Amino acid sequence: MTSSALTANVAIQNVDTTDTSLCVSLSDGRVVTVPISWYPRLSHARPEHRARWELIGQGHGIHWPELDEDISIENILFGQPSGEAARSFARWKEWYHGKVTAQAPPPDAGTPGR
Repeated sequence: MTSSALTANVAIQNVDTTDTSLCVSLSDGRVVTVPISWYPRLSHARPEHRARWELIGQGHGIHWPELDEDISIENILFGQPSGEAARSFARWKEWYHGKVTAQAPPPDAGTPGR
């Protein structure tokens, strides 16, 4: 039996992240929790960016638009951490840092009289 056959009738219903884990609720009632360190883009992201996710592929994957990250139900169920190469991750960290820096308010923003 193929891995896609094993997950064909299961869909992701909800996603929650903490600083240490990725927790996925499935349509068959299971809740699967894996270390967030398995997915470096998630573990290096701000909590507010991890909280913005959407289901893709009829619930067979999760997409984080703020992080340019996709994780499949197969990877979670079969315990497969990210296979992203170090060089690719280093480029992502540079991109993400630039994005976060650009979103930061100016140092005196919101200060009356300035």
